[in-house]
Amino acid sequence: MALVRKGSRRIVVDGTAYRWRLRGRPTYLQGLAWSPCTFAVEHADTPGMTLVVTTDRPHSSNWFGREAEPVLPSDVAAAVRLALRKGWTPTAPGSAFHLDESAGFTPSN
Repeated sequence: MALVRKGSRRIVVDGTAYRWRLRGRPTYLQGLAWSPCTFAVEHADTPGMTLVVTTDRPHSSNWFGREAEPVLPSDVAAAVRLALRKGWTPTAPGSAFHLDESAGFTPSN
């Protein structure tokens, strides 16, 4: 499943180009701050297996104004490196590779 180009950002990690995208609007559960923010990453030139990263923070556009740190390019680069160590093959075809970094996330009441 390829990322939509509109709204995606380019990042180079260890000499390899990727594109990443964070949903501009939160899902319903993210809006309520019941589930954490996620973002997706794919190889820029040969999209294959998409990396889906679940963070440990609420979506910055949650509806209750819950304080949230933005996802920075350095966070994306760290997630890409970790996923590669865990077996993500970005140019291989296949279903999404999920990286769960949500330990420590506390949903809103």
